Amino acid sequence: MKFLIAGLGSIGRRHLRNLEALSQKEIVLLRSGKATLPEEDLTGYPQESDLKVALEKYKPDAVIVSNPTAMHLQVALPAVQAGCAILLEKPISHSMDGLDRLQKEAENSASKILVGFQFRFHPGLQAAKGWISNGEIGRVISAHVHFGEYLPAWHPWEDYRQSYAARADMGGGVVLTQSHALDYLPWLIGRLESVWGFTAKLSDLQVDVEDTAKVGLRFEGGALGSLHLDYNQQPPVHRFEVVGTNGSIHWDLADGITHMYRSDQMDWLTSSLPPGWERNTMFLEEMKHFLNVVSGDIQPLCTLEDGFRVQRLIQAIHDSNKSGQAINLK
Repeated sequence: MKFLIAGLGSIGRRHLRNLEALSQKEIVLLRSGKATLPEEDLTGYPQESDLKVALEKYKPDAVIVSNPTAMHLQVALPAVQAGCAILLEKPISHSMDGLDRLQKEAENSASKILVGFQFRFHPGLQAAKGWISNGEIGRVISAHVHFGEYLPAWHPWEDYRQSYAARADMGGGVVLTQSHALDYLPWLIGRLESVWGFTAKLSDLQVDVEDTAKVGLRFEGGALGSLHLDYNQQPPVHRFEVVGTNGSIHWDLADGITHMYRSDQMDWLTSSLPPGWERNTMFLEEMKHFLNVVSGDIQPLCTLEDGFRVQRLIQAIHDSNKSGQAINLK
């Protein structure tokens, strides 16, 4: 298979290394010349600066869209029109503008699109999904996610103020950038009915986007949820709790372990990480899945429609913050 990687920041290079680890050698790099990481990591691969030329010259089977969020559609639309399979990094864009066209073009070309919400490939979340789907904790009543990180520590090799996450013009902001839970909570529990959101720039960080958000969620089944996001927390925290009528589930990224309490057994069941598991394993499993999507063996685990739902939810959070009212997602 032939791959084109558009965007060679940290996530683009991670995808490159994982393709190498999976013995994929026909890889072309689409470069803007603005990367802040060493150039020697990219030696040996053909490089292009013009997307149209790259698509026509190399005719890739798949395109990995890992450039800044606000520029995703500039790559995704031509790639879909060329009939390529797409690994589209999350979130799928910085706004709803142009997404209907992407959907239409994907339908016309039959391109398969996998949206890069990698936490769907975390064993802890997969365990939680299995338990919830099997009714192990009864009917879900509530859920809470806390996700806080210190933005300057993300990429110590670069000035955080120039990163896409810190800049409105590149699709930054904590709601867009840390939108993982907006994907995995509905995946775990079910579709959302309504949302309210408060967002603000509260920290001392030099960013022109919101760095803190509090979000309330109502699921179609009646369950309530809440979400905390920030760019300021030290040390970082990413964990969730789901409460059901017959028990509860706790997960923490720090150790990756998922705990379930069942009231009928009055004890905790633990799902630990497999031996040798590390953070990159999520991304490696995601890439293995994508290779099977490209070859036509399976459908994407996280579809373009899933990405649309997250994007609509992000827009609703910002709309709620402006209006001071809950937004009905139906």
